[in-house]
Amino acid sequence: MVSGAAGFAGLPGAVAVSHLNVYDWEAADGRSGGTPHLHLTCSEGYVVTAGSGAVQTLTATGSDTTPLEPGALVWFTPGTIHRLINDGGLRIVVLMQNNGLPEAGDAVLTLPPEYLTDPATYAEAVRIPEGSEAEQATAARRRRDLAVEGYTVLRTAGEAGDRRPLLDFHRAAAALVRPKVGDWRARWKKGAAEAARQTGAQLDLLADGDGRHLTEARVHARLPAAYGRFGMCGRLDTYDVMGAPTAPGEASGS
Repeated sequence: MVSGAAGFAGLPGAVAVSHLNVYDWEAADGRSGGTPHLHLTCSEGYVVTAGSGAVQTLTATGSDTTPLEPGALVWFTPGTIHRLINDGGLRIVVLMQNNGLPEAGDAVLTLPPEYLTDPATYAEAVRIPEGSEAEQATAARRRRDLAVEGYTVLRTAGEAGDRRPLLDFHRAAAALVRPKVGDWRARWKKGAAEAARQTGAQLDLLADGDGRHLTEARVHARLPAAYGRFGMCGRLDTYDVMGAPTAPGEASGS
């Protein structure tokens, strides 16, 4: 192998990919869909493949609603609280930056403040238990409803010009994930950072007129490693493209 030039075998750009069937469960506000949450270090993208709906978003600059229909491409950066709305048969291919980090918990749900006080309290509130599909669906729906409750407070305050609840949520989210940052940094170094470094090594070779790394080309193929997992926003078919384990109760992206 050419040193540092062609060893990364993950998806292009070290992204994660999954197929998402958005929940059709109705929430207290009469809208059906997923669990509002944000990511701390990962941008997220949607390619809509079927159905219709929208993604509600909330940031420090305000709230918005983006319609979703087949062919739509939408993406947003870390810190964007997002809630998927399913108006009928909404299916999405989800792309996540920094493969390995979303699977390790790079997301915090917009639960009411009493559930954000410490990692153990939060983990128990969002846990999907081992057990029957019915038990898992009940837990997923309960945490979705809690997150919608908290999100409604944040959005209502923001629309009234009060950013304090959102900023308080940001601080709580950062505190919750702080113990995980060392693990995330190690995953990032093996994934996205390594992919970028190897591109640099390939450019160095090409600048010298050297194409040796081209002899190391490989083809990779995968079927989903899991079907119909209860994710934050719907049922997920997920792929293992880097061999990184997924923590119990957590899933890539939405």
